[in-house]
Amino acid sequence: MMNPNRVAAGTRKSGSASKRLSEPHGIFVDVNLDLYVADCANQRVQLFRLGESNGITVAGSKSVNPTITLRRPSGIVLDADKYLFIVDQNNNRIVGSSLNGFRCLVGCYGVDSQSNQLSSPYSLSFDHSGNMFVFDRWNARIQKILWIKDSFTPSFNQPRFCSTATWNSNGITFANRSIVGQEPGAIFVNTNNTIYVVNQENNTIVMWQEENVNPTKIIHGNFTEPQSLFVTSNGDIYIDDGEKNSRVQKWVAETNTFVTVMNVNSSCWGLFVDIYDTLYCSMPDHDRVVKRSLNDPVMNSNRVAAGTGINGYDWTRLDSPRGIFVDVNLDLYVADCYNNRVQLFQPGRSYGITVAGGTSPNPTITLRCPSGIVLDAGKYLFIADQNNYRIVRSSLNGFRCLVGCYGEGLQSNQLNRPFSLSLDRSGNMFVTDTSNHRIQKFQYFEESCGKFRMIE
Repeated sequence: MMNPNRVAAGTRKSGSASKRLSEPHGIFVDVNLDLYVADCANQRVQLFRLGESNGITVAGSKSVNPTITLRRPSGIVLDADKYLFIVDQNNNRIVGSSLNGFRCLVGCYGVDSQSNQLSSPYSLSFDHSGNMFVFDRWNARIQKILWIKDSFTPSFNQPRFCSTATWNSNGITFANRSIVGQEPGAIFVNTNNTIYVVNQENNTIVMWQEENVNPTKIIHGNFTEPQSLFVTSNGDIYIDDGEKNSRVQKWVAETNTFVTVMNVNSSCWGLFVDIYDTLYCSMPDHDRVVKRSLNDPVMNSNRVAAGTGINGYDWTRLDSPRGIFVDVNLDLYVADCYNNRVQLFQPGRSYGITVAGGTSPNPTITLRCPSGIVLDAGKYLFIADQNNYRIVRSSLNGFRCLVGCYGEGLQSNQLNRPFSLSLDRSGNMFVTDTSNHRIQKFQYFEESCGKFRMIE
């Protein structure tokens, strides 16, 4: 006689409590008999450990740690390292977890039938080579996505900090005006701890290799008044040259030469290259962010990533955008300076979500012309709050001031219109203290977190 069925998860009654489910779809059971459930109508993935009736939210709505926004997840696969692959059905994409959190893997360019798009995907599976097969339901097809063995490694540092992380409030002047010129703007610290700063006064890029106090290289080029730069993992440098020459240039490390990679009609006050080699340019003079695939052979292929080109305060508009950051999910964060807020634009959406300042949905912090943004491994924001003369950070406990918390000034614990910041691999913070004509280094207090862990 066949044994009667037993309940593995859920209570037979729909709900969002930890022991309940609402329209469960795909499931996965690992070797420990842990049960993962795509809790579709609750917009989450639940983990039910063996013998436990209460589930733990491991992805989506109200998860224990910040993860990713899901819309009707329908399929789940767990790999050998216990990382999740989720079919995010109504976001028309496949997402995956890693040490760095969740990111979009496939279908990251909106809903449609192009080869890089999906429409209501329902399930997925892998072959023995790691290639992914996806049931692309509304496109009535099965898509095969080849695994690329050389996985993405960011060129910048993204430490993981605790919510109580603290930095020395007294900065050390790393470089003064004699080295970085008047009103330095852009700074970038790569994973080798090489520091790059733009000197607008003599139109050079100044470099310091790890632990060097004096510059180790100065790059001269045919660019004028550059406002921003971005460095990729191979050492290539993207630099703004829009003010006079209407372009973004790339310094090719291998050949020590410059090439034009984007045509623009004004300065780019923020530059970023995402994991798919798309270059973004933030244009304050035109109140928008534009982007271009670096793999596109057509040079004049810029597309609007955020903003309408007309300044304004509604969710589709920007007013003098400055620094930008694009995470592994292709979420675009914009320092919307004159609107005193930071906006988040998710892939394929023209409207932004206010995540700091302005009229954010949750109480955050008052900003005055934010100009620089960095996201750490926990997806917490570091913001250069330019006209409040400080650097602030978000955490589970909300926003707080980190450095420059003692008003405008020239003292070691003060800043004057800081424009941008970058973190080294030890968590130390480098800030362009623009109106003080210097670069300030603020030491991270490792003991403030007890245990500090970098993401490899």
